Amino acid sequence: MSNRRIKILHCVESYYPSKGGMQEVVKQLSERLVKMGHDVTVATRKIQERDFVELNGVKIIDFNISGNLVSGITGETETYRNLLLSGRFDVITFFAAQQWATDLALDILPQIPSIKVSVPTGYSGLYWSNYKDYYEKMKQWIKHYDMNVYLSNDYRDINFARANNITKLTIIPNGAAADEFEPDSVIDVRKQLDIPEKHKIVLLVGSYTGLKGHREAVEIMLRSSLKDVTLLMIGNDGDNFYRQYIKHPVLGLLFIINKITRRKKIIFKSFTREFTVAAYKQADLFLFPSNIECSPVVLFECAAAKLPFISSDAGNAKEIAEWTRGGIVAGTFKDADGMSHVNIEECVKLTEALLKDEKQRKQMGETAFKAWREKFSWEKITQQYEQLYLSLVK
Repeated sequence: MSNRRIKILHCVESYYPSKGGMQEVVKQLSERLVKMGHDVTVATRKIQERDFVELNGVKIIDFNISGNLVSGITGETETYRNLLLSGRFDVITFFAAQQWATDLALDILPQIPSIKVSVPTGYSGLYWSNYKDYYEKMKQWIKHYDMNVYLSNDYRDINFARANNITKLTIIPNGAAADEFEPDSVIDVRKQLDIPEKHKIVLLVGSYTGLKGHREAVEIMLRSSLKDVTLLMIGNDGDNFYRQYIKHPVLGLLFIINKITRRKKIIFKSFTREFTVAAYKQADLFLFPSNIECSPVVLFECAAAKLPFISSDAGNAKEIAEWTRGGIVAGTFKDADGMSHVNIEECVKLTEALLKDEKQRKQMGETAFKAWREKFSWEKITQQYEQLYLSLVK
């Protein structure tokens, strides 16, 4: 615990009980900083499911706001901006560009009296034509932050900063929580989902946005020669995935053929966090052919669960694979918009080979787990954020 208690505001578009990678990152950091003795508030979007104003010591101020500078922002914008300008906080951190919680502050950054930190998480629209003006202005906006935190040493956001002579930058990676992954799981995933004991479980965890590789994962699984395997996809809305799934007639045909032969099982649903952690620990392989990422938390969670992964080259997946030695990054084509499209045939071969090689999977899992415990637990990452905040306030 630090000798100095500082007041921190974390600004993020969505927060618990909303689910997603960014929500999880901010929740982990906020709650752990509270445990370290700091005063932490989260400013976020109001949702019907949130009927509380404090959670695990973190205060929550929510606003009826939506949109971003490109699509347009509506709602309680001035109320939010007044909070930023109030001077109530020592440090204000903005998580993710291209959303209102960051965008509403951009033109008033010089007037905000607090220390200002940016965690841009990737600049997903950097190559999109409709964001051209936004990123042209970002070259100046970014200079008004007291520090810019990047999750990778080689990705579009940090390379953008370097190209524009930004020197106030540091790298703090994502991670996974020891207090979630180290205790033994009491949930039996196979029993609850009626998965046969002889089946290998291939896991994918990600929101059903259409960009996290669910369609590709289904195609990889159905095109493979594997038998006795279950593809378990955990997201926030199974119905949403189903609506996307039925739009692809080729997958529909493969699904029907597979259902007749009964060689494989496909499950897509939403589950509790406890169930999801148990699934990580009991799965045999993580398949992640995502289209767009910054620094995917799920790959660090694989390391914490000793679960080897096969991923597309999205975000800094390749860097995470090098850091942890726990995964393989398949060949990937990137289109003009910066979207990643994995080589399906290569993924089929990699999945078949790795599922058949238990010794390699175990070795990858153990190596990744060791790397995670040394460097990538949220406990250690939060200490880096605390040290950063204290140094900036000092």
